[in-house]
This record gives sequence, structure tokens and C-alpha cells, in this order.
Amino acid sequence: MTENGGDGHGGGDGGDDEELTYADAGVDIDASEAATAALVGMVGEGEGDYAGLLDIGDRYLALATDGVGTKLLVAEALADYSTVGIDCIAMNVNDLVAAGVRPVAFVDYLAVDEPNEAFAEQVGEGLARGAERSGIELVGGETAVMPEVVRGLDLAGTCAGLAAKDGVFDGEAQARDALVGWESSGIHSNGLTLAREAVTRAHEYTDPAPFEGYDTLGEALLEPTRIYTDLLDPMREHGVRAAAHVTGGGWTNLTRLGAYRYVVDEPYDAQPVFGFVQSEGNVSDEEMHRTFNMGTGFVAAVDPDAAESLAAATGGRVIGRVEEGDGEEEDGDEGGVAIRGLEL
Repeated sequence: MTENGGDGHGGGDGGDDEELTYADAGVDIDASEAATAALVGMVGEGEGDYAGLLDIGDRYLALATDGVGTKLLVAEALADYSTVGIDCIAMNVNDLVAAGVRPVAFVDYLAVDEPNEAFAEQVGEGLARGAERSGIELVGGETAVMPEVVRGLDLAGTCAGLAAKDGVFDGEAQARDALVGWESSGIHSNGLTLAREAVTRAHEYTDPAPFEGYDTLGEALLEPTRIYTDLLDPMREHGVRAAAHVTGGGWTNLTRLGAYRYVVDEPYDAQPVFGFVQSEGNVSDEEMHRTFNMGTGFVAAVDPDAAESLAAATGGRVIGRVEEGDGEEEDGDEGGVAIRGLEL
């Protein structure tokens, strides 16, 4: 899910050379997961991981809900909300795709402290573009004016999808599976609290970007989340067992595919914005990979015999493999994620 926390610009207690972590920036992943587990424990947990699955007879109705997180603060600083609607839809439809479900319809929820026609129009523009890219219908939404609850605006949504009973992914990788990965478009919509804290230690969002492709640093942070709905049919055709949308928690999302050891030898190179965030925040390699997608936004586990064909059909590539491991040290074999030797 999209990150929680933080609504300011930089300015931690330590000096600019102090190593920055996601928790220091305001988001403690362990505490967040514990709170989520407490909520789920009280309301009950249905089938599914990335999406809630409801048995409706001959197929599943699936639901996913998510938002844009503190990426909205970058949009506010630049007075540019034209892309956050794409992010909102992407974060939802990508979760459904990771479950093997085709997204079909979306409703949005926009909460504001005061009505503003200009930014509402920009948000709507992004939602329309996101819907077009993902092949879904926008079927309604809600705008709430809550000046005592919201500062500026918050944007979230819920996506519905449908899948045949035999269409959803098993959700469990197998030892010796190959891992096929697809490139991200940038930071997407997770880890923005850490990214913002790092970038604004010594810069403004309006400062020129010291790397190609963007005029300003803020523009690089606002790069819309890539939508992966085009992968659904090819993944099904190639017998994908399980998939991971690399969002909150970064590369540790692979462990959602089962208690194995995920060895990633050939991830996509991280876009320059990640290197800038890491250097400006003095962020460790481990923290970067536990927070961000680092250039690879979606991963699937598939039989090795089908991996190269899937990669060729979708513009992806084989990035690694699944090995035995139960998440605990046993006979020298430890589960988890290893990326080019970096242990997570």
C-alpha cells in the first residue's frame, strides 16, 4: 500500500551528512505493518493478498484500494496536480494485476480543505489519463470538503476487477522458478516521505534537476507510476504462478510470493533520481532497496522454461531466480531477498 506519514519539507534533527532512514523521515514500516495487522485482525481477512477476492459464483470479484501518499505534497509545492490521478489509478490496478485480476472499474475519493476548481480539474485530468492507460472505466467518486481534517487535499480510490476462478494467480512461487522483471518509471508512489526529506535537505523542488529528462527535481519526483495492466494476458498465457508489485517495502515485496530465497542478479538499473536521493540523504543501499523499487516495478515468478518467452513478449527480462529457503536460517540456507549480493 501507499506510504503513510510526514507532511513537511525536510529539516530533520541531524545534520545534512547524517544517514537518513525511512523511519527518521517519519514512516516506520514495522510499526505500520503492525497497525495494519491489528486492523485486519479485527475486521477479518478474506481471500487474496494484493486484492480482496469475493466468490460470486463462477468467478471472483476483486477489490483494491490505495492512495497517492505524500507525493501530493510535491504536487502542492509545484502547483501541478495533473499526474497524481494517474498514480492513484496505477497503485490500485497494479495490485489487481499482481493477483491475476483484470481491473474493470474505479471510483475516486478526493478530500479537500476548501474547494478549488483549478486543482480539481487537474486531478480529474490525471484520473482520465490513468483510466485510459489501464483500460478501465471511471464510474463515480466523492469529493469531501473537510477543513478541520485535511490540509490541502488527499486523493485515494478503489478499483474493482473480475477474474475466472482459474484465472487468478496461485500467489505462491516454487523453488527453481525464474523471476521476470519489468522496469519502473521512477520512484512511483512509495517512499516519497524519505525522498522528499533527502531532496529538500539542501534543495527546493523547483531547483534544476542535475540529471537528464527533467527540468526540476520536483518534476522527477512527480513522474507518474507505470501501469502494468498490459502484462496480465501474457503472464496468464505463460503460466505465471505469482507476481509482486514492488511498492511499499521495496524489494521485500518478493517475500509475499512465499518463504523462499529470491536471488536477483540482473535488476534494472535505478533511474538517476534514486542516486540523487541516496546521495543527498546519505541513505544506505539496504534502506534504499527496502524503501524503493530501485528501477524494477513489477516481478513475476514463472517456470524457467517459459521465462525468456514471457520476457520477450512483454519487454521484460529475466532478473533472477527462486531458491529453497523458509525465511529462517537452516543448514546455511536463509530465505529473503538478495540483490547483487545485497541481503535484505
